[in-house]
Amino acid sequence: MSERVVLRMLDSFGRGTIGFLEYVGGIAEIGGESLGFIARLRIRFAETLSQCYLLGVQSLLIVLLTSLFTGMVFSLESAVQAVQFGVGNLVGGAVSFTSVRELGPMLSAVVVAGRVGAAIAAELGSMVVTEQIEALRAMGLPPVRFLVVPRLLSLLIMLPLLAIFADVVSIIGGMWIANSYAHIGYADFITSARQTIDFDDVVKGLFKSVVFGAIIALVGAYQGLSTKGGAAGVGRSTTSAVVVSIILIFISNFVMSYILYGSSQ
Repeated sequence: MSERVVLRMLDSFGRGTIGFLEYVGGIAEIGGESLGFIARLRIRFAETLSQCYLLGVQSLLIVLLTSLFTGMVFSLESAVQAVQFGVGNLVGGAVSFTSVRELGPMLSAVVVAGRVGAAIAAELGSMVVTEQIEALRAMGLPPVRFLVVPRLLSLLIMLPLLAIFADVVSIIGGMWIANSYAHIGYADFITSARQTIDFDDVVKGLFKSVVFGAIIALVGAYQGLSTKGGAAGVGRSTTSAVVVSIILIFISNFVMSYILYGSSQ
């Protein structure tokens, strides 16, 4: 391997490292500014409520459909086999356990990231391209307070609520499939679920949703505010926001699962 090739590899590695640190630093800066405004209660409450509707309520239907069919598929795959092995009474617990700990929080976050993360990046990116962000700065109005904080707060509030709906719907769908195809009684399913999951599991799942909401909002905002290159740049920012958000959701889900549940296994 020639010296030139080695230098090129080192240069690529260095540029990649710098780009990664700049990305992390940019998200941390936006997050820190947002937390500062929230701590000082410099919040636009009307805009936050509007964003709760736009980002949360309007995402409810797709979250419900995704969770319903996922819970039904999981129950369909497990119920018949469980009955054959004589452990049909465990199906309710398995479906509820998986839904509350993993499927509800993570699936709702992935769905919202695809819809909301793209919307945040596209909206803010369009404002950057049309110089509306510069106009806000020229008037002495901090863009983070006016644009990022309402979206961040709305996702911190709405994503846990969406996760609760996702948990309930996936369990109901799984219960119906278990009864229809494996003839597991509703009472047995519910009893198994109650014996398997605790309130602590629900709280930890909701904590995951809060973290996922922060990831979606901050990544989408950073991608939007760092948009360059006109309309094509807006498209790149939108795509990157969705991809990066979903990757970070999966990574953080593993880390949180290891921390929250690993010691109790």
